[in-house]
Amino acid sequence: MSLLTIILNIILPPLGIFVNKGLGKDFLINLILTLIFWLPGVIHAFYVTSKR
Repeated sequence: MSLLTIILNIILPPLGIFVNKGLGKDFLINLILTLIFWLPGVIHAFYVTSKR
């Protein structure tokens, strides 16, 4: 996981997912979680980007 990915996961979680995985179900799930509340989106972003 690069420094850029970590920063994006903290500031804009959907963008961090988009950079690593592209548009897909993970991006949509993360977008919904981030819109509901920021912290679940961050946790999901780190989970998705670290399970490579």
